[in-house]
Parts: sequence; C-alpha cells; structure tokens
Amino acid sequence: MTSPRRGAEGRALGAPVASSSSGSPGSPAHGGGGGRFEFQSLLSSRAPGADPTCARLRASESPVHRRGSFPLAGPGPAPAPPGPLPEEARMDLNPSFLGIALRSLLAIDLWLSKKLGVCARERSAWGSVRPLMKLLEISGHGIPFLLGTLYCLSRSDSWAGREVLMNLLFALLLDLLLVALIKGLVRRRRPAHNQMDMFVTLSVDKYSFPSGHATRAALVSRFILNHLVLAIPLRVLTVLWAFLVGLSRVMLGRHNVTDVAFGFLLGYLQYSIVDYCWLSPHNAPLLFVLWSQQ
Repeated sequence: MTSPRRGAEGRALGAPVASSSSGSPGSPAHGGGGGRFEFQSLLSSRAPGADPTCARLRASESPVHRRGSFPLAGPGPAPAPPGPLPEEARMDLNPSFLGIALRSLLAIDLWLSKKLGVCARERSAWGSVRPLMKLLEISGHGIPFLLGTLYCLSRSDSWAGREVLMNLLFALLLDLLLVALIKGLVRRRRPAHNQMDMFVTLSVDKYSFPSGHATRAALVSRFILNHLVLAIPLRVLTVLWAFLVGLSRVMLGRHNVTDVAFGFLLGYLQYSIVDYCWLSPHNAPLLFVLWSQQ
C-alpha cells in the first residue's frame, strides 16, 4: 500500500509529465507553478540577503552605466556646476592688438624712465647735478606760483594787470584741481628708484600720473607767451625752462616719461580752457569789484 507522502510525491513528480502531453508548460492549469517557483528562486538570490559585492559588480556592468560613463544620480539634489575661474587665474590666449601695444609701451616707458633717472640718488651717475635739478623742481612747484600771483594781484593798481593776474590765478587753481582729479582716478605709483625728498609733498602727490610740474610749466609758459610782450631770447628761455622742468622730473626719478609727456599735453589744453573762459570786468564784474574793494 502506497503511503500518502509517496503518493503526493508521485503526483508532484508526475504532474509535469501529464502537463507536457496536453498543454503548454508553465500554464496555470497544467502545473506551470514550477516555472514560477524557479523564477522566484532566481529573484530570491538577488534579495537583500545576497552578496553586496556581486550586486555592485552587476550594477557596474549595467548597460546604462556603461553608456552614461558617470555614476547614477542619487536621491539627493544634483551637485552644482563649478563656478568660473577668477580673473587672475585666467590666461588670455588671444590678446588684442591694442593690449599688446599698451603693454609694450608700458615696458618701454619703465625702461626709458629708469635709464634717464641719472639723478635719482646721490650715488647715481649724475648725482652731482641733483642740486640743480631740485632747484628746477622748486621753480615749477605750485605753492611759489600761487603765492607770487596773489602778491602781485594785491599790489596791482591797473585793471589790465588785475585781469591778467586774475586769470593766471584761475589757471593755477584749475591746474591743481584737474591734476588731483586725474591722479586720484589713475593712481599710478611713482617709480621705484624715486627718493621721497621733495620740496613739499601733499597726500595726492604720492601718485605719478600725470606730472603736476609738467602741466604747470606748459600752462604758465603758454600763458606768458600769449599775454606778455617779451623779446625772442626771453621767449626761448621760457620754452627751455618748461622743457627742463619736465626733464628734471624724470632725471630725479619722480615721474616716468609718459607722466611728463601727458603733463605737457594737459597743460597746453588747460590754457585753451582758460582762454575760452577768460575772466574780464564785462563777464565777471562782481569778482573784480569785490577784489578792488579789498
């Protein structure tokens, strides 16, 4: 007599044979549960209890991972893209022609200014000429010009003299204002071989561009040539004085060559402004009346 257990096993073993003759394997009606059991057993091998190393290897062999060549996005927010590099860390591989020209001009300016600074120190090549260069420096300083103009204006007793001196005072004040404004905007340092032993140093004079002595020399020389009747030798000496004042600024190491060149140009243009805004008893009567009362 067959035991119930053996009969159950016989039926379980015989079920696939019967189903293979009458229907397609895996159908529910013909004992297809065995296929589902095998599929579930495969899934159970990949359950959380499986080997994590194998799971990682399978993830790395995934076609999606191979195509993307980057790790799969996690549940957190995506990382932000890297920001742009700072300006000092960038390299300009294609500079413009203007930039190259300006850098070349600056290099030539620094080299030439250093070569011409032969009186910058006592031990320089022309150190013995320093007293003469400092005398030229004092002759182009703004304070002697302002004090001298005010003194002559107070001693003048003619309307024509007062008019000329009043406009000279206006030109000197305009020069101080424009030079201080440009120096504060540009803020170019003085040459490295400069010795800070100037006659009088103001806070704005620690900057180099433009040269205030050069602007004042060009302005005053053009003013004198246009409003004073001078002989030809004196006119030549006036122009030579303005040129030597500008040259002394480079030889003493106070300024670069471009500082003096721009100073000459600025002083020349400043006189055009003064000539256009010329003060006279007709267009500024109140100013002349107040000054005459003093």
